[in-house]
Amino acid sequence: MQQISEDTMQFKVERYKYILQEMRSLNENVHKYLALYQTLATFVVGGGVGVFVGWKSLHLSSEVAIAAINGLLFLLLFLALFVIASIAAGIISWFDYRNEEVELLDQIKPQFRKKPTLRNFWRWNETYMVCFVIVITIFICVYVETQVIPQIH
Repeated sequence: MQQISEDTMQFKVERYKYILQEMRSLNENVHKYLALYQTLATFVVGGGVGVFVGWKSLHLSSEVAIAAINGLLFLLLFLALFVIASIAAGIISWFDYRNEEVELLDQIKPQFRKKPTLRNFWRWNETYMVCFVIVITIFICVYVETQVIPQIH
């Protein structure tokens, strides 16, 4: 193994700290995206319930009430797509940082860590968060289309 200068070693240590900090930030962002989805989905569903409960007292036609509810469903779908895309971008960035971490560690101690692979996706909490967003969004859309909208006609 070749001798590494003190300046080079200090640079590598600082870069390693930066990589770990960015990976931590990416992990925290996933939870922020899920909290954003939960908060905004609650407001969207609440708005849909408000339209459903009050469309007659607000003197709205059934077409307008259905259009409003479908608009809120579209907003929910857009929110879900945004959250899923944000989580996917975070996973891609995490892979880049993780590969950089492995390459940096290989310069100091070869084979200390293995490069990440996609085959362990079932162990990531991001996988289950994306599944949660997809399942909840599909459930809400199906429920509204099969149970709520027919009652407005």
